[in-house]
Amino acid sequence: MYDRLLGIGDDYWIEDERGTKVFLVDGKALRLRDTWELKDLQGRVLVDIHQKMLALRDTMVLQRGGEPLATIRRKRLSLLRNHYRVSLADGNELDVSGKILDREFAVEYEGELLAVISRRWLTVRDTYGVDVVREDADPALLIAVAVCVIHLAEKERED
Repeated sequence: MYDRLLGIGDDYWIEDERGTKVFLVDGKALRLRDTWELKDLQGRVLVDIHQKMLALRDTMVLQRGGEPLATIRRKRLSLLRNHYRVSLADGNELDVSGKILDREFAVEYEGELLAVISRRWLTVRDTYGVDVVREDADPALLIAVAVCVIHLAEKERED
Protein backbone atom coordinates (compact mmCIF):
# COMPACT_ATOMS: atom_id res chain seq x y z
CA MET A 1 0.00 0.00 0.00
CA TYR A 2 1.18 3.51 -0.62
CA ASP A 3 1.33 6.09 2.16
CA ARG A 4 -0.34 8.62 -0.11
CA LEU A 5 -3.42 6.42 0.16
CA LEU A 6 -4.91 8.88 2.59
CA GLY A 7 -4.87 11.78 0.15
CA ILE A 8 -8.32 13.22 -0.55
CA GLY A 9 -9.79 12.44 -3.94
CA ASP A 10 -6.93 10.22 -5.05
CA ASP A 11 -7.05 6.63 -6.20
CA TYR A 12 -4.40 4.08 -5.23
CA TRP A 13 -3.77 0.49 -6.17
CA ILE A 14 -2.94 -2.15 -3.61
CA GLU A 15 -0.69 -4.84 -5.00
CA ASP A 16 0.05 -8.37 -3.82
CA GLU A 17 3.56 -9.62 -3.03
CA ARG A 18 4.20 -10.24 -6.77
CA GLY A 19 3.30 -6.67 -7.73
CA THR A 20 -0.06 -7.62 -9.24
CA LYS A 21 -2.85 -5.11 -8.72
CA VAL A 22 -5.50 -6.58 -6.39
CA PHE A 23 -7.55 -3.75 -4.87
CA LEU A 24 -8.25 -0.13 -5.75
CA VAL A 25 -8.80 2.47 -3.05
CA ASP A 26 -11.04 5.07 -4.63
CA GLY A 27 -10.88 8.34 -2.66
CA LYS A 28 -13.95 10.53 -2.90
CA ALA A 29 -13.20 14.24 -3.11
CA LEU A 30 -15.45 17.14 -2.20
CA ARG A 31 -17.33 15.28 0.53
CA LEU A 32 -18.18 16.62 3.97
CA ARG A 33 -16.53 13.58 5.52
CA ASP A 34 -13.49 11.50 4.61
CA THR A 35 -14.71 8.76 2.27
CA TRP A 36 -13.12 5.89 0.32
CA GLU A 37 -14.27 2.78 -1.51
CA LEU A 38 -12.19 -0.38 -1.58
CA LYS A 39 -12.81 -2.04 -4.96
CA ASP A 40 -11.75 -5.26 -6.65
CA LEU A 41 -10.25 -5.46 -10.15
CA GLN A 42 -13.70 -5.55 -11.75
CA GLY A 43 -14.65 -2.28 -10.02
CA ARG A 44 -17.04 -3.88 -7.51
CA VAL A 45 -17.13 -2.05 -4.18
CA LEU A 46 -15.97 -4.47 -1.47
CA VAL A 47 -15.99 -2.06 1.47
CA ASP A 48 -17.28 1.50 1.86
CA ILE A 49 -15.14 3.50 4.27
CA HIS A 50 -16.29 6.79 5.76
CA GLN A 51 -15.96 8.96 8.81
CA LYS A 52 -18.93 9.07 11.15
CA MET A 53 -20.17 12.66 11.19
CA LEU A 54 -21.79 13.02 14.60
CA ALA A 55 -19.66 11.23 17.19
CA LEU A 56 -18.02 12.27 20.46
CA ARG A 57 -14.77 10.61 19.39
CA ASP A 58 -13.39 10.33 15.88
CA THR A 59 -14.97 7.23 14.40
CA MET A 60 -14.68 5.45 11.07
CA VAL A 61 -17.45 3.24 9.71
CA LEU A 62 -17.10 0.31 7.31
CA GLN A 63 -20.03 -0.96 5.26
CA ARG A 64 -20.42 -3.81 2.80
CA GLY A 65 -23.33 -3.74 0.38
CA GLY A 66 -24.96 -0.91 2.33
CA GLU A 67 -24.94 -2.99 5.53
CA PRO A 68 -22.82 -2.16 8.60
CA LEU A 69 -19.58 -4.12 8.75
CA ALA A 70 -17.52 -2.45 11.49
CA THR A 71 -16.95 0.69 13.54
CA ILE A 72 -13.41 1.79 14.42
CA ARG A 73 -12.35 4.17 17.17
CA ARG A 74 -9.45 4.71 19.56
CA LYS A 75 -9.74 2.50 22.60
CA ARG A 76 -10.92 4.31 25.72
CA LEU A 77 -8.85 4.35 28.88
CA SER A 78 -5.86 2.90 27.11
CA LEU A 79 -2.40 3.89 28.28
CA LEU A 80 -1.25 3.34 24.72
CA ARG A 81 -2.18 6.11 22.29
CA ASN A 82 -1.90 3.66 19.41
CA HIS A 83 -4.60 1.22 20.49
CA TYR A 84 -7.84 0.94 18.52
CA ARG A 85 -10.99 -1.16 18.82
CA VAL A 86 -12.84 -2.51 15.80
CA SER A 87 -16.43 -3.38 16.70
CA LEU A 88 -17.76 -5.78 14.09
CA ALA A 89 -21.44 -5.84 13.17
CA ASP A 90 -21.72 -9.45 14.40
CA GLY A 91 -20.78 -8.36 17.93
CA ASN A 92 -17.14 -9.49 17.84
CA GLU A 93 -14.19 -7.16 18.27
CA LEU A 94 -10.76 -6.81 16.74
CA ASP A 95 -7.87 -5.21 18.58
CA VAL A 96 -5.35 -3.00 16.75
CA SER A 97 -2.16 -1.92 18.48
CA GLY A 98 1.41 -0.92 17.73
CA LYS A 99 3.17 2.08 16.23
CA ILE A 100 0.39 3.22 13.92
CA LEU A 101 2.10 6.34 12.55
CA ASP A 102 5.27 4.31 11.87
CA ARG A 103 3.15 1.72 9.98
CA GLU A 104 4.18 -1.03 12.43
CA PHE A 105 1.10 -2.58 14.05
CA ALA A 106 -0.99 -5.73 14.32
CA VAL A 107 -4.67 -6.69 14.12
CA GLU A 108 -5.81 -9.42 16.51
CA TYR A 109 -9.00 -11.31 17.31
CA GLU A 110 -9.23 -12.76 20.83
CA GLY A 111 -5.44 -12.66 21.12
CA GLU A 112 -4.88 -14.42 17.79
CA LEU A 113 -2.93 -12.55 15.12
CA LEU A 114 -4.91 -11.82 11.94
CA ALA A 115 -2.64 -9.34 10.14
CA VAL A 116 0.63 -7.48 10.51
CA ILE A 117 1.09 -4.06 8.95
CA SER A 118 4.72 -3.16 8.43
CA ARG A 119 6.91 -0.73 6.56
CA ARG A 120 10.03 -2.76 7.41
CA TRP A 121 9.41 -5.40 4.73
CA LEU A 122 9.69 -2.93 1.91
CA THR A 123 12.57 -0.90 0.58
CA VAL A 124 10.54 1.94 -0.91
CA ARG A 125 9.87 4.60 1.73
CA ASP A 126 6.29 5.47 0.78
CA THR A 127 4.93 1.90 0.89
CA TYR A 128 3.99 -0.57 3.59
CA GLY A 129 2.75 -4.12 3.63
CA VAL A 130 -0.38 -5.72 5.02
CA ASP A 131 0.38 -9.38 5.74
CA VAL A 132 -2.86 -11.29 6.30
CA VAL A 133 -1.73 -14.15 8.52
CA ARG A 134 -4.85 -16.31 8.77
CA GLU A 135 -6.15 -18.09 5.68
CA ASP A 136 -9.80 -17.57 6.68
CA ALA A 137 -9.42 -13.83 7.38
CA ASP A 138 -11.14 -11.25 5.16
CA PRO A 139 -8.31 -9.34 3.40
CA ALA A 140 -10.61 -6.50 2.25
CA LEU A 141 -11.79 -5.94 5.82
CA LEU A 142 -8.25 -5.98 7.22
CA ILE A 143 -6.98 -3.54 4.57
CA ALA A 144 -9.94 -1.23 5.27
CA VAL A 145 -9.15 -1.44 9.02
CA ALA A 146 -5.53 -0.45 8.31
CA VAL A 147 -6.67 2.53 6.22
CA CYS A 148 -9.04 3.70 8.97
CA VAL A 149 -6.63 3.28 11.87
CA ILE A 150 -3.87 5.17 10.07
CA HIS A 151 -6.31 7.92 9.14
CA LEU A 152 -7.57 8.26 12.73
CA ALA A 153 -4.02 8.31 14.16
CA GLU A 154 -2.89 10.98 11.68
CA LYS A 155 -5.98 13.07 12.36
CA GLU A 156 -5.37 12.84 16.11
CA ARG A 157 -1.75 13.88 15.63
CA GLU A 158 -2.87 16.96 13.66
CA ASP A 159 -5.29 18.06 16.41
